[in-house]
Amino acid sequence: MTPHAPVPDGSVIITPTEVYAEVRATHDEVKAVSAKLDALPELSRQLADHEDRLRVLERARWPLPSLAALTGLAALVIGLYGLLGK
Repeated sequence: MTPHAPVPDGSVIITPTEVYAEVRATHDEVKAVSAKLDALPELSRQLADHEDRLRVLERARWPLPSLAALTGLAALVIGLYGLLGK
């Protein structure tokens, strides 16, 4: 075996074990991002479903203010008829 040369001050030594650990960590992170990307179409379908449900609720709700306005108008007409009819 040959003796190792002295390491200059301020040098950084990276071992193959450290390189392997970083490669494994990067692999795990890429795998997690890939799983999230695979879930995007499902999330898109869920979002579209929620949008459709909201639209149905909004369309079903519009008659309530109209009915309230018609009831108020009818009460006004009946009140005026009662007041002016006597």
